[in-house]
Amino acid sequence: MVQKFSFEELELKGAYLIKPFFADDIRGGFVKDYSKELFLANGIDYELKEVFYTISHKGVIRALHFQEVNQQPKLVRCVSGKVFDVIVDLRPDSPTFKKWMGFYLSGDNMNELLIPAHFAHGYLVIEDSIVSYKCSAPFDGPNDSGIMFNDPDIAVKWPFEEIGGIDKLIIADKDKNLQSFKEYFEKGCN
Repeated sequence: MVQKFSFEELELKGAYLIKPFFADDIRGGFVKDYSKELFLANGIDYELKEVFYTISHKGVIRALHFQEVNQQPKLVRCVSGKVFDVIVDLRPDSPTFKKWMGFYLSGDNMNELLIPAHFAHGYLVIEDSIVSYKCSAPFDGPNDSGIMFNDPDIAVKWPFEEIGGIDKLIIADKDKNLQSFKEYFEKGCN
């Protein structure tokens, strides 16, 4: 089987759901999830600056993170396992401002998300997972920020039933102390 790259721009403009190149044979499979030339040919100017991976247990939630300065667009793919991945448009002048979309990313479906600048990003780990981040800007720790996962104004519908209920949630102290959307907006969101 050979699957070619496909690019679907989402309702949240600038964000894409991407199917990478995949080929398999009797040896196994081959995945190419980034090609500068193919991205450019599809109208996406995206250059890698940093690559990292997260390794997470079932039930982990990584809240709605972003950098307040020095935005870090990212190409995110679940290499193994399964996550419910969420993006939120934080561009105040966008017609989709404050809207969110959720996608299942898994080692099986190989889908990836291109998340532009001025978006928040987070995910709920449905199965033990490894997630790849291919970023077009370096991480800027002092400007790392986020919005709490259960913010009532954004109102993400997380599939907690898939981890055995919200009481099974694993959340880092960092994510327990994030701001609300209202607090972010009142600061004059970037």
